[in-house]
Amino acid sequence: MATLGIDQLKAFVCGNGVALRVRQKLQPAGGDGDKVFPPTYATGDSQLKYAVEQRVVDGKEVTAVLLDSVASQANRMEEALLEAWEAGDLDFPVIGVDFSDEEGLKEIGRITTLQAPHRIADAILRDSVESSGKYLFRDTREGRAFTDATPKNATAVYLLCPTALIFGVWDSTGPKGGSGSKFQRALSSEIMAINAVAGSKVGSRIDPLGIQANVPVYQSKDDPHEWTIDESEAAKDKKDNPILFSRSSGGDGKNRGKPSSINHSNVTPDIDSFAGGITFAYAVQTTVLSLPALRRLKFKTDLGEQPLADSRAAEHACWVALAALGLAAVVHQREHGYDLRSRCLLVPDSALVIEAVAADGTIEEYSLDVGAADALVKAAASDAAAVGLAWEREPVALKPAEKFAALVRKSRELAMAGSSEED
Repeated sequence: MATLGIDQLKAFVCGNGVALRVRQKLQPAGGDGDKVFPPTYATGDSQLKYAVEQRVVDGKEVTAVLLDSVASQANRMEEALLEAWEAGDLDFPVIGVDFSDEEGLKEIGRITTLQAPHRIADAILRDSVESSGKYLFRDTREGRAFTDATPKNATAVYLLCPTALIFGVWDSTGPKGGSGSKFQRALSSEIMAINAVAGSKVGSRIDPLGIQANVPVYQSKDDPHEWTIDESEAAKDKKDNPILFSRSSGGDGKNRGKPSSINHSNVTPDIDSFAGGITFAYAVQTTVLSLPALRRLKFKTDLGEQPLADSRAAEHACWVALAALGLAAVVHQREHGYDLRSRCLLVPDSALVIEAVAADGTIEEYSLDVGAADALVKAAASDAAAVGLAWEREPVALKPAEKFAALVRKSRELAMAGSSEED
């Protein structure tokens, strides 16, 4: 099988290509029949807590369970891209907000557009300032250019945060509010378990100290976040009764005032039939890069709003660069592996195959490894630079605004004092 090269990618992206896709079958690392645990979602007490649906596979209706959502897959791909960017294997624009000089926040380090939930439109960037501290990000030349960017002229997003054009972004918290520009997701991926059967799990804990469950535990009158078993040291309610201890503001329900509320004593063995894992015939990762979505993006000017000498050539070059970066995200994520969460480690059952789907339905297959994917990005970025749209590795340096840093510090202080988000 031939390796996908830059010439084939150009011809396909700028020609009759509809999609570049990957359909990868996966199995549990423990082997056929091993149980894995999907993500859980809030449901009624008597409902399975997994995302279960009926799908048609090979003409038959089967039970499928979501193992990794589109949004989660995007985050994993961004994480893989960030690691490659930090290692210097890939060069493309990434904006970071650096907390390392902020008192009490140094360990946060830098939060980048590959980590912020809403990418370049995230409030983390909105509430940060450029290096001099004089201007908020949205008031800089780059910030204003992003605010004004639209799919009809996406140059600013391409030069500041190209991954937002791949994974999508809606500038809903910017100066234009809900009228802010939307850039649709071009790359989507999910992992589903096919022919899934729900299982059960059991849990218990034996306390080596033998602490009994009927010992009352009270809230300390000296510190509401501490406990005592001495009733004379307990805080009292309006009726002068000792207040039973709880770690949370809403109480611990049946555990309130018991040693189990402070993580002591035995835990009675129980069985969970609503989030007890699943077994399945196989899992499949389906990844699709929409080429029409890329071709809807137009690039008319440079970052300074000066018209490009050849906007059509620039559009072709940018489409190819974005496609190459999307493929690099897919390949680097695969290189990271499929350790989705505790007890959900999957392994592919074959080599990676990139399927190029044409408008007439024909399919060409290519191989692609990390080195070849990185080479595609480098070549495509070079072509775009030649027509006036060169990527800068770190186009803007930001740090948190003073009030933003104060907000993060205050939140941490409350968390350390034991106040929860529910409080």
